[in-house]
Amino acid sequence: MTYSSTMALGRQQMASSSRGKNSVTFRPADKRLGPVSNTIILIVLACLLGLLYLTQVTKTNAYGYTINSLQKQQTELKDQHEDLEVASARLQSVARVQNSEVAKNMTPVTPSGSIR
Repeated sequence: MTYSSTMALGRQQMASSSRGKNSVTFRPADKRLGPVSNTIILIVLACLLGLLYLTQVTKTNAYGYTINSLQKQQTELKDQHEDLEVASARLQSVARVQNSEVAKNMTPVTPSGSIR
């Protein structure tokens, strides 16, 4: 590159750089929220946390009711099962006694008479 082309290039850059205008602009460092905006945001966040808490408590209570009803049903079924086991044992014992060797060797008793 020659000296004259370098100088011409420099002049073009100077001419295109908005000569006579302020090239420095004032920009605030950062935008901050005011105290009212901060308060509103905190209130909204507190409300959201409260709603989250309420939904969790409601779910827990619903599961608690379900568990309670299932436990009641379980105790009722256990009681019914025990009653059925007793009835089954009673019915099997009568059949065992009738089919046992001792019962087969017994002789039937005939009534001899009645006392008046």
